Amino acid sequence: MVDMAELLTDDQISSALEHLPEWRHEEGELTRSVELASFPQAIQVVNRIAEIAEQENHHPDIDVRWRNLTFHCVTHSKGGITQADVSMAQEIDSAIDAFQQS
Repeated sequence: MVDMAELLTDDQISSALEHLPEWRHEEGELTRSVELASFPQAIQVVNRIAEIAEQENHHPDIDVRWRNLTFHCVTHSKGGITQADVSMAQEIDSAIDAFQQS
């Protein structure tokens, strides 16, 4: 089992990205951008991610531009990507999917 707080190797990140097709590895972070149907829906997604982040005690950086969201997952205290970032990316994908299907 991978320690959630240990930095992932490039190979581990590449392997994780095989299961996160909307995400990319840029500048030491996992990054995903998405366009929602409306500004209120984008804010609902942000609010849902905030709830999850509080539960997990791991917080992504989120850029909100009208109905466009960009998520950045990185463990700042470790200076790179950890399993906690991969898990948060999966949670973000699930939240986005739930809102886009409703």
